[in-house]
Amino acid sequence: MSCLFIEYPKCTTCQKAKKWLDEQGVSYEDRHIVEQNPTKEELLAWIRDSGLPSRKFFNTSGLMYKNLGLKDKLPCMSLEEQAALLATNGMLVKRPILIVNGRICVGFKADEWKAALHP
Repeated sequence: MSCLFIEYPKCTTCQKAKKWLDEQGVSYEDRHIVEQNPTKEELLAWIRDSGLPSRKFFNTSGLMYKNLGLKDKLPCMSLEEQAALLATNGMLVKRPILIVNGRICVGFKADEWKAALHP
């Protein structure tokens, strides 16, 4: 099983998720979301494959989201524009993200992650 764990190491939720993965004995590729920001193409694929609304991929509690006034701007933006914006800075992207078995889990919810790991 191939897992991709996308995180920001200073994020406490990411730390909690990583600890959980380690406790479950899951092997994964670890990717720093700022150093290796997801591309527009990756984001479009993840949004499509997740079945989630694109807004779920935005870090709505982040300073950058608030400073850019995205709460009001996102509804007027196309999916392409949103993915392009997310691809400009990893701090805009909700984290952590776990990609496993064709499932995309955004944010850490242990029950959801367990279901993705053991379908």
